[in-house]
Amino acid sequence: MSQFEAVLFDAGDTLIRLSGSGEKLLHQAVATLGVAPPDPDEVARVWRQVLDRSSTAEEMAKGRDLSNARHREVWTALYDEAGCERLAPGLSETLYALTVSAESWEAFPDTLPTLKALRERGLRIGIVSDTGFDLRPAMDQLGLSPYLDTVVMSYEHGVCKPSTTVFLTACHQLGVRPERTLMVGDNPLTDSGGVAAGMCVFLLPRPVATGPRGLGHILSLAGIG
Repeated sequence: MSQFEAVLFDAGDTLIRLSGSGEKLLHQAVATLGVAPPDPDEVARVWRQVLDRSSTAEEMAKGRDLSNARHREVWTALYDEAGCERLAPGLSETLYALTVSAESWEAFPDTLPTLKALRERGLRIGIVSDTGFDLRPAMDQLGLSPYLDTVVMSYEHGVCKPSTTVFLTACHQLGVRPERTLMVGDNPLTDSGGVAAGMCVFLLPRPVATGPRGLGHILSLAGIG
């Protein structure tokens, strides 16, 4: 029998991700502006700049996930610095609006089956996410919300992972003790904060371009399957 009564998940790149490639999103944003399509190589270069900069300690220290306003400010500045405005005037704001839209997100193929299996075994399920915008509309659209008992987002609490505050808040809302809770994520710098909160933590590798996320491991840990 599983030692766990609840499972907490990170959201982005754990349960959900932006649909398609970053280059595809950039082309979509450019099309929205009604300007001539940019050179594909230049689009790929700009998106690579976005990815490289977004994961640096310097960018993450800017507090982008502490409020709606700060999230928009930091991300649009990053897009601008990466070269979006050179591709098309107004592209940074247009791309930002696209990336925070519920329609731009998809679930991994094994996300919904995993949540269903956990729920059928009576486990409580929550999300603990560093984000500066509301993920609930995307969860609703993807059919995940019926399986979620709580969603704890950093911008609503003014604190990000790895602070134990968000993890313990989720446990309190679920009515479970940390030691009976499994935290699942993909970022060792942030999601590992669950350890300090008294939880077991399972970290996934970086997602591949297509196919399942590897969430079947969670079912094994929970004594399912």
